[in-house]
Amino acid sequence: MSVTRIVSIWLPRLSIERWAKIERARRQDEDFIDPEGRRLALTREGAHGLLVHAVTDAAAAAGARPGQRLTDARALDPALEAVPCDHGGDTVLLERLARWATRWSPHVEIDGADALRLDASGVAHLFGGERPLLDDIETRFATLGLTARVAIAPTPGAAWALARYGSPAGDAGRGILDLAPPPRNKLERRSEQGRLAALLAPLPVAALRLPSEVTRTLERLGLKTIGALAGVPRRSLARRFREKDNPLDALDRALGRRAEPLAPARIETPPRALQRFAEPVTDPAAGPQALDLLVPDLARQLERHRLGARRLVLTAYRVDGSLHRLEAATAFPTRDPAHLHRLLAEKAGALDPGFGIDAVALAAEWAEPLDPAQDALDGGPPPAVAIGRLTDRLAARLGAHAVTRPQGHASHKPERASGWRQALADESETEPAPPRALRPERLLDTPEAIAVIYATPEGLPRRFVWRRAVHDIARVEGPERIAPEWWRERSTARLRDYYRVEDRQGRRYWIYRDGLYGDGRGGDPTWYLHGLFG
Repeated sequence: MSVTRIVSIWLPRLSIERWAKIERARRQDEDFIDPEGRRLALTREGAHGLLVHAVTDAAAAAGARPGQRLTDARALDPALEAVPCDHGGDTVLLERLARWATRWSPHVEIDGADALRLDASGVAHLFGGERPLLDDIETRFATLGLTARVAIAPTPGAAWALARYGSPAGDAGRGILDLAPPPRNKLERRSEQGRLAALLAPLPVAALRLPSEVTRTLERLGLKTIGALAGVPRRSLARRFREKDNPLDALDRALGRRAEPLAPARIETPPRALQRFAEPVTDPAAGPQALDLLVPDLARQLERHRLGARRLVLTAYRVDGSLHRLEAATAFPTRDPAHLHRLLAEKAGALDPGFGIDAVALAAEWAEPLDPAQDALDGGPPPAVAIGRLTDRLAARLGAHAVTRPQGHASHKPERASGWRQALADESETEPAPPRALRPERLLDTPEAIAVIYATPEGLPRRFVWRRAVHDIARVEGPERIAPEWWRERSTARLRDYYRVEDRQGRRYWIYRDGLYGDGRGGDPTWYLHGLFG
């Protein structure tokens, strides 16, 4: 029987670090300021107005702190920026982290809005002990760009308290103690609870995870630490606090006198087909032959769960305990056996049997909902499906990094409103683009300066010179005014007036005037050609 050990993983900067990571991916221009260097606060709705949910390092240095009213924070720092927090995105990220954390324990639970806890009973020896286990957890979260404070204790309440209020530098502050055998009687159990009580005694009463009003009442009574609270008779506290808010009940849960079981997050196992061999196989043709059986089996599982595969992993289990994995991805969810077999057939031939393979598995590690769809009128697949299959074959042959597709970005500036992304990337992680007016099919990478003749300074263009050729304008439509993006550009940026023009030869262009006369942001306006229609 192993000693119960619970690990608490607190992510105190989850919201702000997730926001900063998104900002870094979105902003790549040379004037970009690192998000952590901005005095910015993420806000949430409160009972009496906006509250500060998370802050950057620069904002914290200026006096802003989580839980503070936004008006109070701006009284200290009038230049403080405010952006609404994304609770939904944080929740999705935390759920993904819960699945990812099963690398340390099969029992993982989401603990509130910014923490995880896992049952590490009998697990620490696999990582070389409790100290290496906690170090590994912190290091791996750091590689994801997330700050994690980790503690281990015999109870969930104690682990929660140590993660938030313990000393991260010392082993005792992280709950790392010399483990004793499981208690065999009441005397040994009380001795273990005494050791835990001594560990929690210096922590503030807020570490018992009490409601804020209960914590304030205890502090006004002079009971500021858990050690001071433990010396108070139970009856006197029971008369003052309701049963569910009794701080001694919370202390009992932290010390293990009351049960606080874990409710592990439900982990959906991906659809998987397995083919075992009666004897180890060394023939390189074993992979393609097993694929003929695995693909139909996996397709049936996907159909049963109404899913479509986005990433397939073919794994060969060798007799020496090693693995050989091959992957293939798709642009759209699919469970068509012929298409899946075509993607994997060439890769399966490259499976290295080593000293012998005793099993081959095919899993859809990334799957998305896929409902039945109507075929095209000619009986074939819809055009989008055909394009997706072509993209899959190109990516399988050339590599996923070599196949890209256009991707819109949420920007008013045309040169920032589009870009490229990997064709097989998850569309849910891409930035949605706002609807736009009519744009040319060909957009120049850099607008080219042109000389324009017009009747009045603010009037329509009549003629322009581009690349030494004179173009007389026969038709003109506009202007479409695009203002500067004040949140990411300098204050001297000028607005633009775009025109769709057609010359006497029927060629159509997209030109714009940069700035207005007398706008105080430079000299006379300049003209540029930005795109070509047709």
